Amino acid sequence: MEIDPLNPPGSDDAPATTADARARRLNSWVAVTVALLATFMGICKVKDDNIVQAMQQAQADKLDHWSFYQARNIRQEVAQGALDQLRTVQATRPAAERPAMDSVVARYQALVADQKTKKDSLRLAAADDQHTYDALNYRDDQFDLSDALTAIAISLLALTSLTQKRWLFAIAMIPTALGLLMGLAGLLGWHVHPDAIAQMLS
Repeated sequence: MEIDPLNPPGSDDAPATTADARARRLNSWVAVTVALLATFMGICKVKDDNIVQAMQQAQADKLDHWSFYQARNIRQEVAQGALDQLRTVQATRPAAERPAMDSVVARYQALVADQKTKKDSLRLAAADDQHTYDALNYRDDQFDLSDALTAIAISLLALTSLTQKRWLFAIAMIPTALGLLMGLAGLLGWHVHPDAIAQMLS
């Protein structure tokens, strides 16, 4: 057995082995954490994409309802103008001729009332669409924050693997925990939403 003069027996073998074991253990923790975070990000991404599609649908529905609202409003105004003219004409006619116009006046009165009712229902539908959009946007913000925090955590974990600094792993757990919290809030419908962060990032 040859003895290495630069590394005599009992000098550095034990510390090197211990350091290597610690490095392997730390790298294992980093690898497992990154794998779990990537899986969690994938699940959140699928849900977030579905929410974005629902937001687009709610926005389209709102625009459609407001367009129909404007159309109903124009119809009501036109019918109201015609009704006012009929009443003016009816008032100028002799008393004997006025009952003949009652059916036409009644028809326009019914048309005005019908357009007003339909217009109001469209306004309420558009307001509901806006409420739906806001609720979905609330959850979309949660997933966006989760994505950002998880990306920061993975970056810190990569630095941990390169530098073998355990304190970096501990720091990486902060955005990891916050990212998991925001992701779970989006998935489970929790009311956790740091508005200040969302406004800063928007």
